[in-house]
Amino acid sequence: MRVGLHALGIGDGARPEVIRAVATAAETHRFARLWCGEHVVLVDAPASRYPYSADGRIAVPPDADWLDPLLTLSFAAAVTSRIELATGVLLLPEHNPVVVAKQAATLDVLSAGRFSLGVGAGWSAEEFTALGIPFAGRGRRTDEYLAAMRTLWAEDPASFAGEFTRFDAIRVNPKPLRGGRLPVVIGGNSDSALRRAVTLADGWYGFNLPMADIPARIAVLADECALHGRTLDELTVAVAPSDSTPEHLPELAATGVTELVVVGAPPPTPDEAATWVTELARTWIRPGE
Repeated sequence: MRVGLHALGIGDGARPEVIRAVATAAETHRFARLWCGEHVVLVDAPASRYPYSADGRIAVPPDADWLDPLLTLSFAAAVTSRIELATGVLLLPEHNPVVVAKQAATLDVLSAGRFSLGVGAGWSAEEFTALGIPFAGRGRRTDEYLAAMRTLWAEDPASFAGEFTRFDAIRVNPKPLRGGRLPVVIGGNSDSALRRAVTLADGWYGFNLPMADIPARIAVLADECALHGRTLDELTVAVAPSDSTPEHLPELAATGVTELVVVGAPPPTPDEAATWVTELARTWIRPGE
């Protein structure tokens, strides 16, 4: 069982000296991957329901610093050499897919092939409105953007024609380092997110799920695999449970989870942040893993 850490980019975790301390300590203590999420926009009184908490409210204050995840992970890549990196998640339909394809491939090259692109469809209508992008149809837009980016990563020149984006005989370089293919992980706990993970991606990231709900979600993932001619072991299955303990690791592994993601907010100084990561490692990473 791999153990990842989702702790960068927000609040105290947005300070460069804390990012450096967390990233280097996480690599030293054998965390498998650093995750970093995204919101371009937060509002003071959202009408949209946050789908990852019981009360429908996001815990991050609207005035908190929240860094761009691709830039944050580029900084983390520069101060590390082995630990993997992933957006958890980038809200793909809020972006131009040609630009994201170039940015993601650039980060993959700069990190020597350590990057996975985690994407989601988004939940905040207010955020889409502020960006001038229709909230309706965001799932179709996500699917199409993924297909367009796969084309850009694999072909040179590349052409694509869809409902939301089209280009003809363009060159977008660099290419990802793994044979023109960048690992894509789908975030979200809904049936549609699980279906998208199976049909369009290389893995799934379930966020803030109660332990009791994880087996049922993975069963849906396995059903989608059977329906679409895949097997569960073809996917990376990362989950950030809301109520897990280290004693749950064997149980999670038995359900098909390949990575447990620890979510937390680092303290405000580099020394405290490094100590915090050390204590997390002592709790979650077993000797020999």
